[in-house]
Amino acid sequence: MATVTYDKKADLAGPGIGDYQELERILPADYRSVLDRRETQQAIFQVKRYIEDNLCKELNLMMVEVPLIVDADSGVNDMLDRDGSRTPVQFHISNDRGKNPIDAQVVQAATKWKRVALKQFDCQADHGICTDMRAVRKDYFLDHDHSAYVDQWDWERSIHAVDRNLVFLKGIVSKIWKVLVGAEKYAQELFPQLKDPRYPNLPEELKFLHAEEILDMFPELPRKQRETQILQKYPAIFIVGIGWALKDGYPHENRAADYDDWITDTRNETGKDTHGLNGDILVWNYVTKRRHELTSMGIRVNAETLRKQLEMSNLLGNLKFPYHQAIINNQVPLSIGGGIGQSRTLMLLLRKAHLGEVSVTVWPKILKEICAKKNIFVLE
Repeated sequence: MATVTYDKKADLAGPGIGDYQELERILPADYRSVLDRRETQQAIFQVKRYIEDNLCKELNLMMVEVPLIVDADSGVNDMLDRDGSRTPVQFHISNDRGKNPIDAQVVQAATKWKRVALKQFDCQADHGICTDMRAVRKDYFLDHDHSAYVDQWDWERSIHAVDRNLVFLKGIVSKIWKVLVGAEKYAQELFPQLKDPRYPNLPEELKFLHAEEILDMFPELPRKQRETQILQKYPAIFIVGIGWALKDGYPHENRAADYDDWITDTRNETGKDTHGLNGDILVWNYVTKRRHELTSMGIRVNAETLRKQLEMSNLLGNLKFPYHQAIINNQVPLSIGGGIGQSRTLMLLLRKAHLGEVSVTVWPKILKEICAKKNIFVLE
């Protein structure tokens, strides 16, 4: 395999293609939507209901309401990564003529809120919650599968201390995969035209690989290209251990310090120098012919690993926030949780080339023009 120039800084900076000239090049040139726009809307709501119902059944969850905005002083908003580059939309509510003001933030994800909510809804071990979450992430490059508007099935489940291991993590991931595979079959029962030989179905089994294993396979490639290469062999994978620095000195991808546990030593379970109790599900998208992330999830930090991860990230000052104090003082349950991208999943299952075909949000004029030329009609 030819050596590829590796710009580590660019590769680790975050998602997105980079520019619209490249986006125009990679979007399919011969695209025709399998479903028309009316059929698409019908499919969206029926498949969403299937996933919500079966996710709750498989993981023993209940649907609950979730905030769109949170108090900035709570520390409960998700910062998404460790470098602080993706900041939430924030605004001031003067309230009561300025006597009782609130500085509010639009949620970027409900990751931290969910863990606190487990206590609010009295979720004992092996029980949890699921949400129909909406968020805004203003710092993404807007391309075919990244939007400023984010919709997720954000879920969280209380666990026992003995569940903090890779076997338990993989068991939960496998249950989620079962739901997604079932949702694809359900969509095709509703709309048989989705059974298109150009777009093979998801495999019944998900392949589990540690980030260190993938690095060993493709040491000369940057992270995104490693993912692309491994998906040629395994079209659906769960990459374990995202956030800890690999043997090349860089993490597979940055992760925030205060939700997923990426520091726990797992060598006793893997027989190798590995860390982390988290990961991502990625699949090969046969419409876009690109890697396609569906969910990020993991076993959450406990008091010990939270402190260690904050220290490694030079964020010990965050311990002042109520959320962090609740973990340090064991006032919230141990848990596992994640976010499954709704539009990402529907885009895949309904054989769409662009997120804008299944969700309504803002896109720049140049992107809409590129899409129109390629028969990709984004919703207005």
